[in-house]
Amino acid sequence: MVSIRNVRPEDIDQLYAISLSTGDAGKDATPLHRDGRLIGHIYSAPYATLLPELVFVAEDEQGVFGYIAGVFDTIVFDEQLEREWWPALRRRYEDPTGDPALWDADQQRISAIHHPKHTPAILVERYPAHIHMNLLPRAQGKGVGTALLDRWLENARANAVKGIHLGANASNHGGIRFWSSRGFVPVELPPGVASETTVWFGQFL
Repeated sequence: MVSIRNVRPEDIDQLYAISLSTGDAGKDATPLHRDGRLIGHIYSAPYATLLPELVFVAEDEQGVFGYIAGVFDTIVFDEQLEREWWPALRRRYEDPTGDPALWDADQQRISAIHHPKHTPAILVERYPAHIHMNLLPRAQGKGVGTALLDRWLENARANAVKGIHLGANASNHGGIRFWSSRGFVPVELPPGVASETTVWFGQFL
């Protein structure tokens, strides 16, 4: 049996583990990182810590094996991260120097902590909410992702959220197929704003 429930503080270490296991465009990023918590510092732990009411997990008899995390207002959350999340991490990790082309995966993530990339304004204006979702391999293809997404969207609609966006790695073909089949449409961004590595999706609620 699989249950979908709100995240609890004791789940956060497992969210870090899931983030790492899916952090290379949906594949295991463990071989890329010396510090296995860096991906979770960015994509899962801040949500579960600061807005746990907007994070749902999938759990079976073996434990938590998937999550969906997000916020209703991306701009407000970015401001909250600057106040309550990034400062402690910036004290812990020194901002990388030198040629970014020579940085390893850890340095790239640490740079993102010091210099977070903000979602293009044109996207946030239309779709103010955003989500991240990751599932361990044993959860994939069993309807768990759909169940997590439905739970999050139901909550968003109940709170009058007008639109939601997400970014998928361009090489994560399975993820792109999933989002395309769940009512999300690719959003074309103008030159200079569009990314070669990210496919942006949006959905009006």
